[in-house]
Amino acid sequence: MTLPRSRAEMFVSPDRESRFRGPATGDERRMLAAFLADQRTTLQMKCAGLDAELSQRAVEPSTLSLLGLVRHLADVERRWFRMVLAGQDVAPRFSSAADPDGDFDSADSDAAAVAEAWAAWRDEVAFADRFVTESPDLDVEGRDAWRGTVSLRWVLIHMVEEYARHNGHADLLRERIDGAIGI
Repeated sequence: MTLPRSRAEMFVSPDRESRFRGPATGDERRMLAAFLADQRTTLQMKCAGLDAELSQRAVEPSTLSLLGLVRHLADVERRWFRMVLAGQDVAPRFSSAADPDGDFDSADSDAAAVAEAWAAWRDEVAFADRFVTESPDLDVEGRDAWRGTVSLRWVLIHMVEEYARHNGHADLLRERIDGAIGI
């Protein structure tokens, strides 16, 4: 991969851009799902080509890392789609009441841990995608201890925001690891 030399060079030509191809008009569900898919793809792109480096921390004392973000977003997907909207009685994969920051604090460079994080994230994304596709409409509701009653529409918008915020963190983390920007 040839890295851009300046931020002005970080944007790829439209014919090479693999994200942001969702609809700009039409059905709201398809549009929201496409925006979320674009943000998920962005996370994958930020982490592409890295293995053990995914666990490299931002700066002391922070435990923020790309691997921590993957683990965190797996738990976030699980929370909103499985626990809140589908009403499943499941625990988070990487954090707990006893270790609320386990998604970040316990992210280490072991190859098995990296594979486990990606497998969990892909599993939760697949569940969420099925849930969105199979839901009768965006007004499907679930009950959350933090927000109260939430709709599928709200969760999709929140998830786009969640990924967009963390993808900003991922930009900085990736640049610190190998200087890559704009991916």
